[in-house]
Amino acid sequence: MRHKAQRDTWRDPQPDPRQAGRRKGLGLIIVALMLGMLLAALDQTIVSTALPTIVGDLGGLEHLAWVVTGYMLASTVSTPLWGKLGDQFGRKRLFIAAIVIFLAGSALCGLSQSMGQLIAFRSIQGLGGGGLMVLAQAIVGDVVSARERGRYQGFFGAVFAVSSIVGPLLGGLFVDQLSWHWVFYINLPLGALALVVIAAVLPSDETRTKHRIDYAGVVLLGGATSCLVLVSTWGGTTYAWTDPVILGLVVAAVLLLAGWVLVERRAAEPVMPLGLFAHRAFTMSSIVGFVVGFGMFGALTYLPLFLQVVHGVSATLSGVYLLPMMAGMLTMSIVSGQIISKSGKYRFLPIGGTAIATVGMFLLSTLSEHSSMLMFGTYLLILGIGLGMTMQVLVIVVQNAVDFKDLGVATSGATFFRSIGGSFGVATLGSVFTARLGEDLRQVLSTSRLPPGFDPGQIQKDPTVIQRLPGPLAAEFLHVYADSIATVFRVAAPIVFVAFLLSWFIPQTRLRETTRAADLGEGLGATSAERSSLAEVERGLVRLADADLRRGYYARLGTLAGLSEIPPQGVWVIARLGGEGWVKAEDLARRANVSRAHGRPYVDQLIAAGYVRRSEDGESLRLTTRGDEAALRMLRSSREGLSRLVADWGPNPQLEQLLDRIAPELLGAYADRPRR
Repeated sequence: MRHKAQRDTWRDPQPDPRQAGRRKGLGLIIVALMLGMLLAALDQTIVSTALPTIVGDLGGLEHLAWVVTGYMLASTVSTPLWGKLGDQFGRKRLFIAAIVIFLAGSALCGLSQSMGQLIAFRSIQGLGGGGLMVLAQAIVGDVVSARERGRYQGFFGAVFAVSSIVGPLLGGLFVDQLSWHWVFYINLPLGALALVVIAAVLPSDETRTKHRIDYAGVVLLGGATSCLVLVSTWGGTTYAWTDPVILGLVVAAVLLLAGWVLVERRAAEPVMPLGLFAHRAFTMSSIVGFVVGFGMFGALTYLPLFLQVVHGVSATLSGVYLLPMMAGMLTMSIVSGQIISKSGKYRFLPIGGTAIATVGMFLLSTLSEHSSMLMFGTYLLILGIGLGMTMQVLVIVVQNAVDFKDLGVATSGATFFRSIGGSFGVATLGSVFTARLGEDLRQVLSTSRLPPGFDPGQIQKDPTVIQRLPGPLAAEFLHVYADSIATVFRVAAPIVFVAFLLSWFIPQTRLRETTRAADLGEGLGATSAERSSLAEVERGLVRLADADLRRGYYARLGTLAGLSEIPPQGVWVIARLGGEGWVKAEDLARRANVSRAHGRPYVDQLIAAGYVRRSEDGESLRLTTRGDEAALRMLRSSREGLSRLVADWGPNPQLEQLLDRIAPELLGAYADRPRR
C-alpha cells in the first residue's frame, strides 16, 4: 500500500497552495517579506543610540527605559495572536494589517511631542512589529517549495544578524545627519513599498486552520507581565516600595497570574501549557533565557548614554563602539550552532556563555569617565561572546527536551521568556540608573557652586546640559553619570551570575536530528514565529535536506536507487522528469542553468540506457517505463532518508504525512512546474 500511495502521488500531483511561490512574483514577495521583517527587527535596537538625543529633546530621562520596553512588551505579548489569527483568517490580510499598524505607529512616534506620547506610540509600533516578524516567516512556508525553503530560511536568519549589527549604527547616523524623528520616519517609505508589493503580488492563501484562540490567556499573561514591569520601573524611584500604587500593582499581578493559571488549565490551545514547567530543561532554559535577555537589552539601552554623555562621542560613533558586542554575539551564535550540529553536545555552552557574560558585566561595572575606548570595546566583546554562546543554545535545549506535541509552544515559550527578560532588564536597570543618578546629583548639588540662573533639574532631564558647564563642575557631573551607569552593570553582574549557577541544572540528552538545524534568527533575540510542532519539525528537516543537497546528494541517491552507472547529472534529469509528461529540453536546461549543448551528453546517455526518450522533433523529453521505475525508486530512497531524520520523534501520523508531502519536493519533482 505504501508503494502504491507513493506512485499515485508521483503520477497525479495535486495543486498545493504552499507552492504558490513558483509564480512570477516570488522574488518580489521574498524581498518584501525580508524588508518587513528587517524593519521590525531593527526597531528593537535602532533607538538605543538615539535615546540620549530623544531625552535631551523631550525630557523625561526617568522614562527612557519605556521607549524600549513598550515596543518589546507589545511585540512579545501579541505574538501568539498574530500566528493563530494568520492561520485562521489568512496570512496575507493579517500581514497587510501588521504593516499598516507598524507604519501608523512609526509615523506617530516621529510626531511625538512628549515621552508619554512616544512610549504609547512605540507600543502601537511594537504590536505591528510582532506581526511582521511572525507572519513573514510563516508566509515563506506558503510560497517557497520545501526544496528551496532551507536556503530562504538562511536569508531570513541573516536579516536578524544584519539588524543586530546595523541597528545601533543606523540610529546614530539618522540622529547626527537628520534628526531623531527619522529613526521612525525611515520606516514609512520602506514599509509602504513592502505593503504595495505584498498587496499586489502575494497570492491569497485559501487554506484555513481553525483555532480555539486563548484570548483570555494572552490578556491575563500580558497584563500580569505589564504590572510586574511597572513595579520594577516605579518601585523605589517614582513611588516608594510601600506606596499604594506599587502594592496595588503587585496585587494585580498576583491576581492576573492566578487567573492565567486557571485559564491555561482549561484552554483547548493554551498560550503556554503549564505542563511545560514540569520539564527541568524548559524551566531552567527559560530562566536563563530571561536573564540573557535582561543583560543584552539592558546593556544596549544604557551603553550609548555612557558613550554620548560621559565621553562626548556622536550618536553615530556610539553605534560604532557597540559593534564589538554585536559582532561577538553573531560570531558565537554561528560557532555554537556548528559545534552543536557536529558534536551533538550543548550543555557546556550555556554554562560557559553565562560565565563569560558575568565577567563581561563585571568588567563593564568598572568603567569610568577615564576608561579608554579600547578597554570599553574589549569588555563589550567579552559580553557579546558570552551572550552569543548562550542565546541560540537555549532554544535548542528546549526543542530537544519536549515531546512532539509540545514542540511548537515550547519553542515560542523559550523565546517569550527571553523577550520578557529584555523588557524587565531595561525597566529594572533603568530604575537602578535613575535612583543612583538622583542620589549622586543631590550630593554634588549640595557641595558645588552652580552658575547663576542654572536650573539643577535640567541635569537629569537633559544630559547634554553638562557640556555647557564650567570645566571642574562638568567633570563632577560626568563622574556622576559614569558612576550611575556603572551601577547598572554592578547590579546586572550578580543577576547574570545566578543564570550561570542555574545553567548547571540544564540536562544533556541525545540531540534529535532535526534539532541540529540551528536557526540563527531565533538565536539573536528574534520573536518566535509561533509555529506548530509539525512546522517546527519541517523547518529543521528542510534545513538539513538543503545542506544535504549541497554535498553530492544526487550521486548518493543514484547509488541507493540502483543507478550507479548514471552520473549525478543524469540522476538529476530523471528526478526532474519524474511525474511529468513531455518536457521541453530548453526548459530543462534552463532549470539546470546550463546550455542545451552542455546537458546533451547526459541526456544521450539516459536515452541509450533506456531511461529517457526524445520526441520526433528532438525538442522534448520524457521518461520511459524503465525511467519511471527508476524515478519511483529514487522517491522511495528520498523518503526513507527523511524518515530516518525524524525517527527520534517517535511514530506519528502527522510526521508520516509530512514525509509523503515533502519527499517529492525535496527530490525535485514538480519543483518548477507551473501551478494549475
